Amino acid sequence: MSVPISIKIAKVVPSGATAVAVGAFSDGLSKVDGVRKAALDRAGFTGAVGSTLVLNDGDSTRVVVGLGAFRQAGPVQLRTAAAAFARVCGRHRKLAFDYPADLDIDRADGVRAVTEGLILGAYRFDTHKPKASERPSTDSATIAVGDDVRAVQDAARRGRATAEAVCFARDLVNEPGGTLTPTVFAERSAERATEAGLTAEIMDADAIAEARLGGLIAVNLGSEEPPRLLKLTYTPEAAADTVVPTVALVGKGITFDSGGLSLKPAESMMEMKNDMAGAAAVIGAMTAMPALDVPVRVISFTPMTDNMTGGRAQRPGDIYTARNGTTVEVLNTDAEGRLVLADALVLASEEEPDAIIDLATLTGACLVALGAKIAGLMSNDDDFAEVVADAATEAGERVWHLPLPADYRAALDSPVADLKNIGAGRFGGALTAGLFLQEFVAEGIPWVHLDIAGPSFLAEPDGEYPRGGTGFGVRTLLHLLETWGAGDSEPEDLDTA
Repeated sequence: MSVPISIKIAKVVPSGATAVAVGAFSDGLSKVDGVRKAALDRAGFTGAVGSTLVLNDGDSTRVVVGLGAFRQAGPVQLRTAAAAFARVCGRHRKLAFDYPADLDIDRADGVRAVTEGLILGAYRFDTHKPKASERPSTDSATIAVGDDVRAVQDAARRGRATAEAVCFARDLVNEPGGTLTPTVFAERSAERATEAGLTAEIMDADAIAEARLGGLIAVNLGSEEPPRLLKLTYTPEAAADTVVPTVALVGKGITFDSGGLSLKPAESMMEMKNDMAGAAAVIGAMTAMPALDVPVRVISFTPMTDNMTGGRAQRPGDIYTARNGTTVEVLNTDAEGRLVLADALVLASEEEPDAIIDLATLTGACLVALGAKIAGLMSNDDDFAEVVADAATEAGERVWHLPLPADYRAALDSPVADLKNIGAGRFGGALTAGLFLQEFVAEGIPWVHLDIAGPSFLAEPDGEYPRGGTGFGVRTLLHLLETWGAGDSEPEDLDTA
């Protein structure tokens, strides 16, 4: 498992730093401290967000990092720049980031973003590379902020808590499905959550059967590994004295997806260890909530199984009964994520929360529609969708609001059951998947579905995201819940009638 680097806040860049980042605005290249504009021009450096230019200066390395245009620079740009710096200087043990003094944003927000970026950019998954420990790597970074050291310490602490949650989610996603079995996934997550101060409950196969979680049972039939469902509960201290809102989170936890009897092509299976990225994001976010003093009660449900081809595997045409009594005809066993999510959404609805959010690597159709860097957002409540979308923007994670057309619901009608698990024809697969899930959300509860099939796992690094598991969604959830009730759009004021 990765060990995040330590972060220090200081007035000035320490003498022991062997790599120092200096910010550069694309419209202010003549003002970069200690670097001539002619040198930047010769190197082709434009100051674009996340761009870097490495300059050697005796015993230390100076790195110019792009922050984009001055008036557009903010936490998102700082996070990206800090991550790019940490990545390019990964063999330096002690880094320093010279915070731009003239940046016109709240200093605490900026320092938090830089803290997140440094930790996320320095991330490495070397669990299965024993020789990696022999190579030098970053163990600490200092952010030089001038005279505001004490004022930004808490911001750095919060940034660290957020980044560590993202890194934990990344570690889970990057672990092979053969070692991160449902049992290991549940136990490792429960241990981390308990250490953080949460209440953890693991449902085993018998408890899952007793709870009538028909979708989870159906998907698990072809596996040698027993299923699990992990329930985590975070209760803020304020809940002891007053009634606080409750938010439920649901995450898809398919630890490996072969497609079942509707077998995937070999090439499509190569990254299917990441089919539990939704659950990883939910669990990662939950572990940071005590440190961030989230003001609402949060309950998470993450069903866990792999989707395999054993002799008892469900067959196309089989019918199962979900927890809420809905019967489902399974025509494609590779559309399994919605089956396990459906049961978890019913459990979440039974808690009568003020809102529900689910995250899932649900459809290739969403990847086709939005590419690898943007998640699809679907909802039964436009106001709540806007609140979540705004939180994603503030957190620096890209989402796009997709519709749930009521007339598309007919594509899920089955002649032999209440529903079938795929729509008719080749098109609109992300939308019909969302409509399927909507059937299992209790009436009157605002709900958002995030299809993170694209940005949850990347082939190449991009900004603060590494190759492999990205931890996408953790920051959105934490920003949403940490600021619940603040600002112009207050989630607790949503019309749930």
